[in-house]
Amino acid sequence: MARAGGWMSLQHGDLHDARQRASRTFTPLAQLKMSAVFLLLLVATSSIGAALEKGLPRREARRLSCVRCCGPSEQPISIISSRYTRMSSDPAFSVPKVQPTIDITILKGEKGEMGEKGYPGAVGKEGERGLRGFNGRKGQKGQPGPQGHSCKQLYAAFSVGRRKPLHSSDYFQQVIFDTEFVNLYKHFNMFSGKFFCYVPGIYYFSLNVHTWNFKETYLHLMKNEKEVAILYAQPSDRSIMQSQSLMLDLQEGEEVWVRMFKRERENAIYSEESDAYIIFNGHLIKPAVE
Repeated sequence: MARAGGWMSLQHGDLHDARQRASRTFTPLAQLKMSAVFLLLLVATSSIGAALEKGLPRREARRLSCVRCCGPSEQPISIISSRYTRMSSDPAFSVPKVQPTIDITILKGEKGEMGEKGYPGAVGKEGERGLRGFNGRKGQKGQPGPQGHSCKQLYAAFSVGRRKPLHSSDYFQQVIFDTEFVNLYKHFNMFSGKFFCYVPGIYYFSLNVHTWNFKETYLHLMKNEKEVAILYAQPSDRSIMQSQSLMLDLQEGEEVWVRMFKRERENAIYSEESDAYIIFNGHLIKPAVE
């Protein structure tokens, strides 16, 4: 401001001296023209000074308001890049986007030929089991099958008795029973005194007899023609009830029966018409095929 004011003072002084020299040299008309020129110069210099006075505070204000906008390791942004950033962010300077509309159908070519068949791919992993499907429609009725075998009884049981005493006169004597308590499906033959196996499986048998005083009691439980159990009682002055029982695994067609055996002593079993002292029982426990 000091330099600007001094420059303006110098300008005013020079103009005053020049005006005095001109007044002494030039005519009144010339002086009038010169005065007009000097006046124009004075107005111009005054405008320049005023502009300088107004501009200097602005520069000073800019310098005072300047702050660091970047870190110590960063470089300041150039004026051009910052100006470009401002212009690009300003909608007034943004370039409109032009998106051409192209009909894709006119670019589609003709369908090509089918290529060669490729190699089969690797077998994939087995998938999870799917949901159960709906029931299908009922099929047509089939033809009758072949005739089946006749059903066999899966039960067998008997209980027979003897009401007459028996003495063994022969070497072997078969015991025949005269009383039928239970004879399911007639598997026990009352005429032969033998049980015939129609249902294979496991059977339970029991034999009960009454001994005779002073006589020996000796009987065999027979399976087919083989002795499988013995019922024995020694001679005694008192008669007793003697019993024997066992289980047998029988096949179809096998027989079970009772026989008396005679040795050097007399063999006998006791019974009466009013009571059955001799009892033979048997029944199926478990069939071979259920």
